[in-house]
Amino acid sequence: MSVFDIFKKLEEEKTAKAAQPIEWLVVGLGNPGSKYDNTRHNAGFRALESYCARSGQKIDRMKFKALAGEGMLGGKASAGGEKLLLLKPQTFMNLSGEAVRDAASFYKIPPERVIVLSDDVSLDVGTLRVRPKGSAGGQNGLKNIIYHLGSEDFPRVKIGVGKKPRPDYDLAAWVLGRFPEEDQKAIDKACEDAVSAAACIIESGCAAAAQKFNGKRI
Repeated sequence: MSVFDIFKKLEEEKTAKAAQPIEWLVVGLGNPGSKYDNTRHNAGFRALESYCARSGQKIDRMKFKALAGEGMLGGKASAGGEKLLLLKPQTFMNLSGEAVRDAASFYKIPPERVIVLSDDVSLDVGTLRVRPKGSAGGQNGLKNIIYHLGSEDFPRVKIGVGKKPRPDYDLAAWVLGRFPEEDQKAIDKACEDAVSAAACIIESGCAAAAQKFNGKRI
């Protein structure tokens, strides 16, 4: 194959990829702004940022009240099978559903193809839980997504950020606090695995992802 043929093939692949429809949303939840960086509530953002740092993927285009980036993610997707939109809502946590609704509506993506990465205070730090659907479980970002999609039937990957140290500890103060040094290794690995779990959902379904990642901890 000549150099000309190689460049022609690459250009054809690029054109085909651009024309391919968005088939999945992968949404990381968090609050925008540097004051919230690396807080417990921003575990979903952190998971996508970790993926970007490793892969070179960019999520830097403002669209749907969110930072967005088109790409491929694992399994069938990496083989060119399915294209997805990575989304970091910029509406603050409690209004995350506005961005998810707008993106899902624009690309005609059903709830079962919207994967949400979020923090979970009921799980130990670094533990993952894949769920195919369900209630918000007290997580306001998930609650708002359920409201705007009109459905609980979307997959989510929950990232354990640890329980409050005592029952009377203010929940808002806890989730807006940062991880102590001794938890950094566990949360870094969990955020990396959360994106792998999302890829597994796309490739093999929620049941397979749950079997592989639920309860997994460094």
